Amino acid sequence: MTSTAVTQRERRWRPAGALDLVLTLSPHRHGGGDPSWRRTPDGAFWRTCRTPDGPGTLRITTSAGEVLGQAWGPGAEWLLDTLPSLLGADDDVAAFADVLARAASSGAARTAAYVTGLAAGNPGLRVGRSMRVFEALVPAVLEQKVVGMEAWRAWRWLMRRYGEAAPGPAPEGMVVIPPPEVWRRIPSWDWHRAGAEAVRARTIVNAARYAARLEATATTPSGGCAEADRLLRALPGIGIWTSAEVRQRAHGDPDAPSVGDFHLAGHVGYALTGRKVDDAAMLELLEPFRGQRHRVAWLIALSAPRPPARGPRMSVRDYRSF
Repeated sequence: MTSTAVTQRERRWRPAGALDLVLTLSPHRHGGGDPSWRRTPDGAFWRTCRTPDGPGTLRITTSAGEVLGQAWGPGAEWLLDTLPSLLGADDDVAAFADVLARAASSGAARTAAYVTGLAAGNPGLRVGRSMRVFEALVPAVLEQKVVGMEAWRAWRWLMRRYGEAAPGPAPEGMVVIPPPEVWRRIPSWDWHRAGAEAVRARTIVNAARYAARLEATATTPSGGCAEADRLLRALPGIGIWTSAEVRQRAHGDPDAPSVGDFHLAGHVGYALTGRKVDDAAMLELLEPFRGQRHRVAWLIALSAPRPPARGPRMSVRDYRSF
């Protein structure tokens, strides 16, 4: 356990509707051994974060419909101030209902009814926003074109090597993501030891130079999704998939489907048409739900039957042996 000498701060918050912590927080966790996230046997969720005020640790629990946030470190106040946003308080569920109604009246009634059923089965799902862009960007880049196990291994190694011990009574082994300037100084041999090849390393190092501009998009009054997409995709090595993954987590963008995902298009196509499709066809199927396409794709990924696994699978590589 880390030191408990750091002052603890608390906030209680009651969400307006149903809230499923597991579903809502799951996108921010990168593998079972993620050093920045932990779920303890008492049901608490722990998160570390490098906030604008410095490192912080957040513990989240619920009881009788009320959320209790406890935080430690220089970033404690920021973590508590933004706790509702992380848990989807800014998620416009009414807008989703409007999109479903529009889809039902525009010739996609059958599909809209199917998606409505998926949503009814996941009433506590919320698209939250962490408001930390670089924190979402690094693992997204590490996850580019590789299986999750490979990416998560690299994330764990780099976090444990360069991360900062979590403030407060965080579970053992939790660390805070290093600041952008540290990522810029990681030597090539440590990227190799982590299992991240040079292309992904260069993408992260270059993005670290523009971290301040990227972070600013998460606090703009309009949500900053379009500006974030423009800035992210202007950086070498960041395309439509990585931009979407970042905006989903940092900005709470409900309309950023993960185009280019190895499985998603096939899953969406199978759920809505009974056959696997490519990315272009997936976007056509999701078009009636524009404004909420990520949410619809997420609901399908969570609850709809998966297509039979008959195609080739991506293999787990280990760049450390190259």
